Order: sequence, then structure tokens, then C-alpha cells
Amino acid sequence: MQTWHIVIIVAVVFAIIIGNIALIRLSAKTEFKKPNANIKNATDTKKP
Repeated sequence: MQTWHIVIIVAVVFAIIIGNIALIRLSAKTEFKKPNANIKNATDTKKP
């Protein structure tokens, strides 16, 4: 295997790792809202 193959593989691996770290940091800042349990589901298909 030539040197440039190894360089490309290492660069792709680092890009994936850095992308995953950025995604984790972004999701840590995201505020998740708790759904309201009092609202009845309009798509409820249960029959009486």
C-alpha cells in the first residue's frame, strides 16, 4: 500500500471522529421538550 493511501485513510478516519464529536456537542446543547400528556392523540385508532 502506498503512502498516499494511508494518508487518505487516516484523514477520513479523523474527519469521521471530528464530525461525531461535533455532533455530540451540538446535541448536548439541544433542549428537548417533554410532550404534554394531557393532549389526546388525534391519530388514535383504538376501537371502543
